[in-house]
Amino acid sequence: MQLSTENLVLDANSAIDFQLHTTFSDGVWAPEGLIDHAKAAGFGLIAITDHDRTDTVAELQTLAAAKQMPVLVAAELSTRWRGESVDVLCFGYNPEAPALRQASTRVWDMQHANTTQAFAKMRAKGYTLIKDLLEDDEVEQAKMLATILALPSARQPQELTKLLPKLNAEFDEPALWKVMEEVGVRFEGNDIADVVAAVHEDGGVCLIAHPGRGVYYPVFDPPLLDELRAEVPIDGFEAYYPLHKPEQTAMYLDYAEKHDLLISAGSDSHGNNRDPIPYPAQHVRKLLERVGVTVKA
Repeated sequence: MQLSTENLVLDANSAIDFQLHTTFSDGVWAPEGLIDHAKAAGFGLIAITDHDRTDTVAELQTLAAAKQMPVLVAAELSTRWRGESVDVLCFGYNPEAPALRQASTRVWDMQHANTTQAFAKMRAKGYTLIKDLLEDDEVEQAKMLATILALPSARQPQELTKLLPKLNAEFDEPALWKVMEEVGVRFEGNDIADVVAAVHEDGGVCLIAHPGRGVYYPVFDPPLLDELRAEVPIDGFEAYYPLHKPEQTAMYLDYAEKHDLLISAGSDSHGNNRDPIPYPAQHVRKLLERVGVTVKA
């Protein structure tokens, strides 16, 4: 496969954004539209990190070549560590190698099983009705489920919540997700050690996404990073992220320098929350050089 980043050289101030999401997972950007936007905005390189999608690389690289807009091979993989969700950003892996592709397929299979089981439990509790007339209509219920299962795995839990219009109206987001947890809805993921091993086997690097974001994820401080690194050979983390506080970014930069780790920079743009952010390439020079991109002094 011909990659759009082959022999790529960037200026130190070239704009990059290494966390972007399209309709291939849970974003609203059309892949072509996102690439067009990045080119028009003057980006030198972007990474489209759709959740658990390693099967779209060829299509993205074809678009990148046609648009003459370099796109780094990348994906955001859903993982679990100590029972909690930890998303990891995978960069520069060989898209034709099998290990990471198999890991993403496992997530797809696990999420399909979870969606099917949760839907059945929601029906048993009478939660799934959009219209009262659908309550006893087995054909319509089957169509609902089939429609959700046809979506990317990262979208399926959110789509299940849309079957609960009354609860959506009455509860805030945390309360709504508590109800969803009660019927067994969860974002599935591989063990983080398995994903890191797969990325390394396929020649790439693996970084923790938005380590200071919190909410549905653990907030990584130096002691927790020490604990994770004692168990898993993670390559670094996303230090530059729009929801990180300045002191968090400074802490991550200091920790990365102390332990010789890679750092990334990403907006987490889904197309309905924020536009891509033009981080300077020099912020992630070590990462770029690790994946074969030259950054001028």
